[in-house]
Amino acid sequence: MDTVKRPRYRDYSGAACPVEGALELLGGKGKGMILYHLLDGPVRFNELKRRMGQITQRMLTKQLRELEYVGLVHREVYPEIPPKVEYSLTDMGVSLKVILLALKDWGESYALPQLEKLQQSADSA
Repeated sequence: MDTVKRPRYRDYSGAACPVEGALELLGGKGKGMILYHLLDGPVRFNELKRRMGQITQRMLTKQLRELEYVGLVHREVYPEIPPKVEYSLTDMGVSLKVILLALKDWGESYALPQLEKLQQSADSA
């Protein structure tokens, strides 16, 4: 069983860079995508996995646990057979909505075209 990766506890007060602190909580494989896919409301694990594409079940579970640990995601287990589990954003997670939508817009405008250009350069080399 994987253990949850705990954020590095450093002195983030005073002169520390708040961007570094934010990236410490959000950094990891697929965490931004997970948060983005939870913006519209609760999602069951398998639906989230379908939306995520290439992520493995193990990696998705690990990233969800880390996001839950830092307080961005809530995990709700319903007492049913088979068990029903839904993931949703906490209030702190919802506070990232403007940032996540801005990243989406930036990605569409700049990142995807740049990545496509780099791929074409690599293909022609």
